[in-house]
Amino acid sequence: MGDGHGHGSAAASSPRTRRILAAIILPLGVATVVGLILLWPREPPPTVGGEQPVRRNGTVTAVQPQPCTQPQSAGRQCGTVTVRLEDGPTVTARIPEGPGSPSVAADDRVVVVESAGEYAVLDHQRGRELLALVALFAAAIVALGRWRGLAALGGLVVSFAVLFLFVLPAIATGGPPLAVAVVGAAAIMLAVLYLTHGVSVRTSVAVLGTLVSLVLTGLLGAYATTALHMTGFGSEESSLVSVFLGDIDPRGLLLAGIVIGTLGVLDDVTVTQAETVAALATANPALGTRGLYRAAARVGRAHIASTVNTIVLAYAGASLPLLLLVIVSGQPASTVLTSEFIADEIVRSAVGTIGLVAAVPVTTALAAFVTTRASTSDSPGGRRSERTAT
Repeated sequence: MGDGHGHGSAAASSPRTRRILAAIILPLGVATVVGLILLWPREPPPTVGGEQPVRRNGTVTAVQPQPCTQPQSAGRQCGTVTVRLEDGPTVTARIPEGPGSPSVAADDRVVVVESAGEYAVLDHQRGRELLALVALFAAAIVALGRWRGLAALGGLVVSFAVLFLFVLPAIATGGPPLAVAVVGAAAIMLAVLYLTHGVSVRTSVAVLGTLVSLVLTGLLGAYATTALHMTGFGSEESSLVSVFLGDIDPRGLLLAGIVIGTLGVLDDVTVTQAETVAALATANPALGTRGLYRAAARVGRAHIASTVNTIVLAYAGASLPLLLLVIVSGQPASTVLTSEFIADEIVRSAVGTIGLVAAVPVTTALAAFVTTRASTSDSPGGRRSERTAT
């Protein structure tokens, strides 16, 4: 394993260190490939939506407003619109009434559905705008990160490929959700970390730290869901999945979501800690294992303090409609917070956060140990003082 970043740390120059890490990482890679082969879906996922109405794209040329007939549609747009279809004639389409109905104006690009010769506006076309936003996102990443940013985009493509080509189809066709998530997370971890950060000792340390933290997260998640008697039916989506795909284990699906959701933030924490130890070792070669650990752990504590808040707010933002229902339910807080649909989110946040907290000491200790042992093995006397400059 070479040094992909060129910091010149001792850890990157030790052949013995690279051999030891390779002896650990290579079997992990082989086990991941074997898991992918064994769990890869042998058939396409089932479709459960039945026959869908024909969707056609068009542009609104005129709006014919009319009074709404349903009380819940008061104050919303109702009536019909004239739509020039991209692949056909101009038609008259009805604007659906009720919550969630689209609001349209002339020159809007819309999607209409055809049923029994009648047309209705279904949604707006968003392809161009989404493509422009994604292009801006990619340009910002590359402008700041340059080649590293380009590699990060490649890692993002790999992550989506693993999710949509392996994880989701494998679960949908009856694969064990937790096992599929673990194998998928390992594949994403190995591919993305080495692609984004290069093949180096520091990346390998980050991989090991991520692996240990993921295992801890999975074990803790399994214990928490069992101890709290979680069924996995805490959300409407889980209930729908159970209806359409009855063979799926909902509790396993909950655990799979925890593992996949934790992986993305774990990568950030473990890479940061490995890089911090390497930078400290380069800046002050006199630091021993304990000194490197203490100095890097201070950075890790600050990182975790901000990351924990990020995770909780991210879950809160994604669950905002659910939290609004909690506020207006009129039930006691103890009843609401211990119900499964809220307990699901608490378990996700708590287990994921504990996994992140564990990642800091684990990765920092591994990186400090590898760095100082590499320096020791490379020194002329074969030994190096472990005194720390504190």
